[in-house]
Amino acid sequence: MEKSEIKKFAEKSNAWPFVEARNLRDRLDKIESFAPRDNNTPVLFETGYGPSGLPHIGTFGEVARTNIVRNAFEVLTDRNTKLICFSDDMDGFRKIPENVPNKDLLKKFVEHPLTSVPDPFEKFSSFGDHNNNKLREFLDYFNFEYEFVSATECYKSGKFDEALKKILLNYEKIKNIILPTLGEDRKKTYSPFLPVCPKSGKVLQVNITSINTKNNTVSYIDEDTKELVTVSILGGSCKLQWKCDWAMRWFALGVDYEMSGKDLSESVILSSKILRVLGGTPPSGFSYELFLDNNGEKISKSKGNGLSIEEWLRYGSPESLSLFMYTNPKRAKRLFFDVIPKTTDEYFSHLKKYSEQDIHEKIENPVWHLHKGSPKFNDLPVTYTLLLNLVSVCYASDPDIVWGYVKTYSPGSKRTKELDDLIDLAVNYYKEKIEPQKKYRLPNEKEKKGITELINTLSTLNNETSSDDIQAIVFAIGKKLEYENLREWFKGLYETVLGQSEGPRMGSFIKLYGIEPTKKLLENVVLGNLVKE
Repeated sequence: MEKSEIKKFAEKSNAWPFVEARNLRDRLDKIESFAPRDNNTPVLFETGYGPSGLPHIGTFGEVARTNIVRNAFEVLTDRNTKLICFSDDMDGFRKIPENVPNKDLLKKFVEHPLTSVPDPFEKFSSFGDHNNNKLREFLDYFNFEYEFVSATECYKSGKFDEALKKILLNYEKIKNIILPTLGEDRKKTYSPFLPVCPKSGKVLQVNITSINTKNNTVSYIDEDTKELVTVSILGGSCKLQWKCDWAMRWFALGVDYEMSGKDLSESVILSSKILRVLGGTPPSGFSYELFLDNNGEKISKSKGNGLSIEEWLRYGSPESLSLFMYTNPKRAKRLFFDVIPKTTDEYFSHLKKYSEQDIHEKIENPVWHLHKGSPKFNDLPVTYTLLLNLVSVCYASDPDIVWGYVKTYSPGSKRTKELDDLIDLAVNYYKEKIEPQKKYRLPNEKEKKGITELINTLSTLNNETSSDDIQAIVFAIGKKLEYENLREWFKGLYETVLGQSEGPRMGSFIKLYGIEPTKKLLENVVLGNLVKE
């Protein structure tokens, strides 16, 4: 595929990564017309992570999406880029997460910097360090190209010192940006600077009584001794409040692009105002919608609700997780186990279409973006959903048994690593997520009549009958039974035959499972043998 052709179509593409890439390019063109940039300076993409809890899928989503935009930008402009994954690990430890051990150990470290809090898992030097390592572990698993940056290191090494001095010089202007957004009590004590107490080591939210721009210090009254304490703002002796910290980071590091969740929309506005006070230009980016758990609540690191990355990868492919992140980033989506099979099948569907598409269609296809324009073709003979239902009926926990059914269903298919991986994932999902929830019911008289007719009709078929022909037979029986809505007929089959309210295309399932095994299964349904006492 010619680069020039891709660029031509990318200019007009409605795929959201190219829309973002064009916005970033136009922003840089405008800025650099006044202040040319050294050609060796990469365009800087940033993602932020607060290691107050274990990294969750939302964290992965931000990195994955940013990388997708980064790739689109490189294709569009041929410019060098760099991604930094920034950890706000000097933030105060505000709340003990629900999903960690040794909670009693953590209680006395509330309000300490996260890199000063002991690791409750007893594996790393601090809780912040533990969570940072978990973050890097999964970023490396997905082969992301990034540079990890720690807030603690930046503050303590002096990397942020010049930017901190500028914050102090604009102290009142910055306060005036933030104060109108605060309640009356909080207004009385707000300061951009949070001193780290020399005695306790806590990150303090205290009233700053005075500042000294010459000595780069701030002063406050110690709550216990009532004495005046003066501390430097440099070298990690102070940390900035969140919105001011974000603006300072953009300024100090020279960030060109950063996306964020919809819950941070106000923070983006305020941090952008602060950045302008410092003389910087806000980065490009967009606001993505939040992920919701099974109850429709926002997923949270401290609650540990929703799905973990490890859980998704136990039941779904890495590519399916990336596709979930790619699709409709500006729409709130439930992030729970039941989205995994559907998303996995959608991935393989996109992959199958890709080989038949022209250049314009290819760059609109999600797999082009997920694989940097070079997806590997893989035409699997069965869908993940179909495998799940096969495993469900034959109670197969042995991949060899499942493969035997697949080979019969699709005689020309080859047993590849990708197919074996998909079978393993389906077995995991069935045993842990479907089997405990299965509940068969007896067919009613109408359903029993239809199932009996289906048994009789299957007796007239042979193994050469296509899945489409079988589907047409099942469909015709439902129409003959005069269902107002044929969905009720198929729902009845799923509940009596599979023990669940939803299921696969019945023609494909019967073809995969086999005519004779299906007849025996349906006979057991009629006899009530699948319903447990």
